[in-house]
Amino acid sequence: MPDTDALNSYSYWVVRYTPNLVRDEWLNVGVLLVDPGRRFEARFIEESGEFGRVRRLHPNADETVLRALERHFQAVVGGAEDPSAYLAKLDTILSNVIQLSPEHGLLAGDFDAELDRLYQQHVAPPRRAGAMSRLLAGSRAAILSRLGQVLRGVGLSGRLERRVPVDQFTFRGDPLRLDYAYRRNGTRGFVHALSLERDAASAKVLAYTAEHIRRHLDSAEFTVVTEAAPAPDNERHQFVVKLLEDQQIGVVPLARLDPWVNDLRSRLIQ
Repeated sequence: MPDTDALNSYSYWVVRYTPNLVRDEWLNVGVLLVDPGRRFEARFIEESGEFGRVRRLHPNADETVLRALERHFQAVVGGAEDPSAYLAKLDTILSNVIQLSPEHGLLAGDFDAELDRLYQQHVAPPRRAGAMSRLLAGSRAAILSRLGQVLRGVGLSGRLERRVPVDQFTFRGDPLRLDYAYRRNGTRGFVHALSLERDAASAKVLAYTAEHIRRHLDSAEFTVVTEAAPAPDNERHQFVVKLLEDQQIGVVPLARLDPWVNDLRSRLIQ
């Protein structure tokens, strides 16, 4: 189990999208985090609801540019010898549309947990009380947050790859990233959060992706974590489940997440 009491010194930046310089209006679209060992990670908006929020504020927002940001920062900053120094220099040459906040320092424990916290604090749509709060509770973001908490709780988060790009298996430019991946006895495993109620289109993309990944790997297994068990009388749920079953993608509702993660841990740590 990791030492959750140990604190590390991190640096982070918030990435701002500023399509209208005259009005001096911006929207936070991502966070960048660097640890003392110079590990760098970026997290940017990716959900349809998040892009919808951008379009409501900026109807002419360039979604192609926004979707390319995470890959761009991972490539140019992740490969730098000193990410912090590189970001300081990069801030002076970025376009006016994409800007960085000043560098901020903080003390925190787990790196991945802190990246998630910063994203929720600075980028994710703010939570609201009442009906909106209940709606957000079943979102992919909420499922992913709970999945991360459980994985960290059993010491698995550091053993899994995060936000794995799939273009190595599909086609160049594919923006999809699977939430987690692992290796076990020659098998490559993938875990992804998915809402049965609102992610039917994403389920079709995931089924397509799983098919392509299996063409490239000798052995692969897939699991999606959902907000609830599929309801037999819910046509949308059953549509999603059929898509996933056709590609041999397992479904784990949040109510069964803890035992499933414990079983995964026992298979990965032997």
